[in-house]
Amino acid sequence: MTYSHFLEIGHKTIFKYLILITFFIFAFMAHPLSAIATTDGIDKEKQYNYSDMADLIEASPFVINSRIKAINRVKIPPADGQGTPHRYLLIKAEVISLIRGQDGLPQTITFLANPDDNKTVYRKKRRMLVFATSGQANGQIRLVSRHAAQPWTPELEAVVRSITAEMLKHDSPPAITGIGDAFFISGTVAGEGETQIFLKTQSGAPISLSVIRRPLQAPRWGVSLGEIVDESAVTPTRDTLLWYRLACGLPSRLPYESIRTLSSQSAESAQRDYQFVIESLGSCGRTL
Repeated sequence: MTYSHFLEIGHKTIFKYLILITFFIFAFMAHPLSAIATTDGIDKEKQYNYSDMADLIEASPFVINSRIKAINRVKIPPADGQGTPHRYLLIKAEVISLIRGQDGLPQTITFLANPDDNKTVYRKKRRMLVFATSGQANGQIRLVSRHAAQPWTPELEAVVRSITAEMLKHDSPPAITGIGDAFFISGTVAGEGETQIFLKTQSGAPISLSVIRRPLQAPRWGVSLGEIVDESAVTPTRDTLLWYRLACGLPSRLPYESIRTLSSQSAESAQRDYQFVIESLGSCGRTL
């Protein structure tokens, strides 16, 4: 092979690499999100949404930013000593920080997890957000659900911290347990009216919905957090705690007990306005 042949082959090889590099650059520009490597090999699109995270946080006295140190398979016999022992993963993890919970957890914690999640969730040295209650001994915790250990990403931690901060405020919107009385007030002209719906809450704090209709105007609704129904109340923004309380806590229809004292026409109007609220809120979006 002559030197000129060598240069010709080298130029062809370099040209091929330049074509490949140019292809990847254009692919990245066309699909930048898909080209970015996710943290620790995690597909961010598969992470749970606002409502799932809010469910986990609400059920968890402890929300822990941790890193897995060791994974062992264990068998634990049933409480009555009868039957086949249950298989678990015994996870040992280092506490990096507490997002929710009082200080007092040791630097290393242990908890049991489902063995089927070993390859998909639990890996040594992987950072995890763990949603848990206290265990029987110091350093032991209990996951609040099978999905209560989530692979950490900066984006997920930011969402969890934001929801936790909302929940811990003294004036945080309370959980909704049911619907109280509903009222419909007709206006002085055709097409005018207002529906007021009072909600029952876990803490007893008042929450009410109001739907206002005016002739030649689109209906509007809002939420009042107080004893007085405020006509200037606004619609909650999606993926906020107030939206979550309503979208995930309200039934699909007004119960009969809430409209039992209304005339049939007023009850129909109240039910129509309530459906307008439900449709405006959209799906709760739980995936668990």
